[in-house]
Amino acid sequence: MTDTATPKFKRILLKLSGEALMGADAYGINRQTISEIVNEVKSVVDLGVQVGVVIGGGNIFRGVAPAATGMDRAQADYMGMLATVMNGLALQDAMRTAGMVARVQSALNIEQVVEPYIRGRAIRALEQGRTVIFAGGTGNPFFTTDTAAALRGAEIGAEIVLKATKVDGIYSADPKKDPSATRYDKITFNEAISKNLGVMDATAFALCRDQKLPINVFSIFKHGALKRVVLGQNEGTLVYCEGE
Repeated sequence: MTDTATPKFKRILLKLSGEALMGADAYGINRQTISEIVNEVKSVVDLGVQVGVVIGGGNIFRGVAPAATGMDRAQADYMGMLATVMNGLALQDAMRTAGMVARVQSALNIEQVVEPYIRGRAIRALEQGRTVIFAGGTGNPFFTTDTAAALRGAEIGAEIVLKATKVDGIYSADPKKDPSATRYDKITFNEAISKNLGVMDATAFALCRDQKLPINVFSIFKHGALKRVVLGQNEGTLVYCEGE
């Protein structure tokens, strides 16, 4: 293995939004899109990188969102958690088709469908080269899947949280609205907070900062971007703690 193909990180936590699975569809799962995402993940697994994935549920919940208007917040959040389990199963199946071995662990107890989240079992699976998909969020209402990503990343000892988005990094303003917006190559947690850049929700952001767990924001739709991040190349935006 050449130096250019030597990964910078041994274990990563990849945060995938449910919306990423929609492709150009209004909601649901686009089969071609999920296949392309899985191929990006496989490219880093093939380098020997241990990958944990936290999946969101917005693509499914979006389809029932009108019916959830005025619903009790906790009830709606549990519906969202169940949506992430459905996405986790779809992701696992797409990985199987691509020749990968993946396990789905859920923070919600649905043992007939997926195994429960058990930290030691997850770490053991990662060490065996299996991709572990964490579904069900944190298992608690009022917490986002961003927070679940920060939490699982810290729990499994990931070296970095990679937040896959539709945008190729963090910008000084919304690039769709402001053509003069510039992308940050790197920025400290404190700078991102003071500039209110909305990298992740505040709870997730604070947890990553306190655990000194860096975040790299990149576009999952940019071919090879995930691999470039893992190889330590300049891709997306790195959010880091001052002094590191």
